[in-house]
Amino acid sequence: MKTETLLLPSSLRIFKQYKTLADNAVKQIEETGFRWEPEPGANSIAVIMKHMSGNMQSRWTDFLTSDGEKEWRTRDAEFEDDNRTVKEILADWEKGWNCLFAALEPLTNDDLARIVYIRLEAHSVMEAINRQIAHYAYHIGQIVYLAKTIQSHQWQTLSIAKGMSKAFNDSMK
Repeated sequence: MKTETLLLPSSLRIFKQYKTLADNAVKQIEETGFRWEPEPGANSIAVIMKHMSGNMQSRWTDFLTSDGEKEWRTRDAEFEDDNRTVKEILADWEKGWNCLFAALEPLTNDDLARIVYIRLEAHSVMEAINRQIAHYAYHIGQIVYLAKTIQSHQWQTLSIAKGMSKAFNDSMK
């Protein structure tokens, strides 16, 4: 099997894994936790999710045919808490992810070398996908860290619990 045959399914799987990680983290916090800031001016989970959704909608709308930084996007406003409800935050979050998946799922291997633009900078489709994987992983790490901090000892691990690596490895034999 050619490597490029694996790239799109692998990218989709990675995006889905990161989305699941963030979804499972935020399921553990109460509504007030969405707006908690570790220090004044730091981004809350609500703000990070709002930013990511805005980024996704901008980057993935008309992905192959228009610049990924849309004129209608107000990036600076993404970093302001607009006091939306958690239900509204999560609906916007889903809207962003749906936009991403709708753009990626129909792509073919022939599309990988096509050129797309983000802020007038040329990227191959594969480079643009990798750029967004890295960006979203960065912010999802922030979401998980904040949720874990908020939950403290009530936190349910999203991976192998500390001290359980050997037991996990043994179970895989």
